[in-house]
This record gives sequence, structure tokens and C-alpha cells, in this order.
Amino acid sequence: MNIGEAVRDRILELCDERHISINRLCNISGVTQSTVNNIINGRNRSTTVCTVKKLCDGLNITVDEFFCPEYFHDLE
Repeated sequence: MNIGEAVRDRILELCDERHISINRLCNISGVTQSTVNNIINGRNRSTTVCTVKKLCDGLNITVDEFFCPEYFHDLE
């Protein structure tokens, strides 16, 4: 798994846990729908820390919590 796939998987996981859509995540985080769609669809493989921070703020989690799953520890 590479970093882009891991970020995508984590976003989908967090939305699923909170029962929110990608559209709702965009609205609460202030990240554009096109940016999140590009991450989810694999067109953006180098998401910025700023984008991740905005998503975390919208989800009321820390950046540490975002990157805590084990699959971030063994990336290509």
C-alpha cells in the first residue's frame, strides 16, 4: 500500500464510522469536493498535510489520530 491509498482508505473508514458522506465531509471541513474526489479516486497521490489537517478539523480528530492505523506504519 502506498501513502495515497492509505489516506484514501482512512478517509473512507472515518466517513463510514461517522455515517457521513464524502459530500458532508467536504462541507464540514472546507475541503473542495473535487480535491476529496481526486484523493478517493486515486488521481491525487500526494495529499498535502494542510488538506489532511482540514479534514481532521472537520472530523474533530487530531492528525495523530488520522495516521494512527497500522497500515500507515508499513507504507511503500
